[in-house]
This record gives sequence, structure tokens and C-alpha cells, in this order.
Amino acid sequence: EPTVRTELMEQIPPIAIFLQESRPKFPTAFFEYLMPIVVRYLTDVNNQVRKAGQEALLILLEQDLVSQSDIENKVCPILLDLSAPDSDDEYKVEAVNIICKMASMLSRTTVEHMLLPRFCELCSDGKLFQVRKICAANFGDICNAVGQEATERLLIPKFFELCSDSVWGMRKACAECFMAVSYTTSPEVRRSKLSPLFISLISDTCRWVRQAAFQSLGPFISTFANPSSAGLYIREDGTLSIRPSTQDVNSSSCQLSNSITLTSSSTNA
Repeated sequence: EPTVRTELMEQIPPIAIFLQESRPKFPTAFFEYLMPIVVRYLTDVNNQVRKAGQEALLILLEQDLVSQSDIENKVCPILLDLSAPDSDDEYKVEAVNIICKMASMLSRTTVEHMLLPRFCELCSDGKLFQVRKICAANFGDICNAVGQEATERLLIPKFFELCSDSVWGMRKACAECFMAVSYTTSPEVRRSKLSPLFISLISDTCRWVRQAAFQSLGPFISTFANPSSAGLYIREDGTLSIRPSTQDVNSSSCQLSNSITLTSSSTNA
């Protein structure tokens, strides 16, 4: 019965925590018995069972209970299979969603080598706009997970594609995560590539995209500031925060090195 399997999945995390705390008595129980069940239920025929399996997996990853070998040899391969171009639509949407959620919990090397190539493919998925929208909504988290070099080399071109997507919801999602993407890049990329891209969003034909871009304008501008003097920094949850400055900065000494003029005759402020 699917309800039995769902209930079982909900019990896996607390059992795993108990086994971890009692590891001398049960050194291999989790890896031999529980982890294979979690991986198997990611492909269960029942939607609720799969959802419970996905939630259990994320909890286990968050608690650092899954070994690196299991992540690379069991979890990532099954997610890559489920997100393959010829995979079932429902499975693919679920797989890309869990890939995005687990990226922040894995090592940078694992994400870059195993999951990033598939994520880039999914950003260009022409069959399902739902897949592209999940990628756009989580783009900032993926950039943060892989770092500046991989972001500028592989992700920024995909971000440009999503920012010009024919579906306005995609462009709106990009506008909402623009600050997180900008924060991961170098000042030069920020100035020469992302600034013109942001202007295109703030001048978009869709009102909802323009509104989202205006709401992201202040956070985007803040990424140009020097954190040591401005006291602005990004928390782990991706929100902008202010840290008390270590020294008083006179307003007369603050110089704006890059000025951006945003004009739009048809936009109501």
C-alpha cells in the first residue's frame, strides 16, 4: 500500500539519527538497509511516496548523514537518470527540483562535476517550461554552490537565455534572483554583462517582470558596494544584511565608480 510506504519514509530520518548516535552498536545499518530504500523510493510509482522519499533524502543530507560515496554512486546517478531528456515529464520536474534543493548541501566539487552539466541542459529544456522555471527560480543557489569561476564560464550564458525566455514567468524568476547571481560574479562581469541585462528586465514588456526587477534594483546595486566599507553582505539563506562597519566612513570619501542610468518612459515608478 502506498500509504504504508509513505509512512515508512517519514520514519527514516529519525531512525537514521538514532543509528548515527548509536554507531558503535550499528556501524553499517544505515548504509546497508536504509539508504537503499530511500534511493529506491525516489522512483516509486506513487507520487506521495516519491515526495516523502525526496523530503527524507533532503533531511538526511542536511543532517550530514549520507556518505560522500553514497551521494556520488547512488543518489546523483538516480537523479541524473530521472532528469534525462527522455525521462517521464513528472519525474523530470521532481528530479530538477531536488537537484536544486540539494546543491547547497553538497561539496562544490560534487555539484560542479556531477550535477552542473545536467542543470545547464535543463535550463534549455524546450519541452517543459516548468523545468526551466525551476532552474530560473533556483539559479542564485546553484551559482552560490559552484562559485565564481563556474558561474561565469557556464552559468551566465544560461542566465542570459532564461532572461530572454518567451515565457514571462521565467523572466520574472530571473529578476527575483538577480542579486544572488550578481553577488557570485566578479565586478567586471557585474558591470559589463549583468548591468545591461538588468536594464532589459527593468524595461520588459510585461508589467510583472518590470515590477520584480524594480524590487531587485536596490539589492542588485548593493552588490557593487565594497563590503568592508559599506557593511553589506549576503547571508547563507541568500538575503541581504548589514554588518556594522569596522571604521567610520566619511560620506565625502565615498565615490561612485560606476553609475547606471535607467530610463523607461512607459514604466510607472
